[in-house]
Amino acid sequence: MSYTDADVSAAIARMDKYRAGVDYEVGTALAVVGVCAERADKEIAIRDDMIRTAHRVGASLRQIAEASGLGRMTVTAIVEADPLRV
Repeated sequence: MSYTDADVSAAIARMDKYRAGVDYEVGTALAVVGVCAERADKEIAIRDDMIRTAHRVGASLRQIAEASGLGRMTVTAIVEADPLRV
C-alpha cells in the first residue's frame, strides 16, 4: 500500500486527538481505541442503512435479525428510526 503525505498527516492528527498528554503506552492504546471506535461508528451507520433498505424492499424483521445477528427489538428500533420513513 502507498500513502500520501496528507493521509499520514490525517492519521497522525486522529491519533494525537486521543493520546495527547498521556503516558506513551496508555496514549497509544487510547489512540487505537479511539480510531477503532470511529471506524465502528461508520460501520454501524452503514449496517443500519442497509437494515432499513432491506426492510423497505420486503425483508421481514425476523430475516433481518437472523442475518445481522441482532435481536428483533433492536432491528425494529433501527427500522423505526428511519428518517426516510413516511
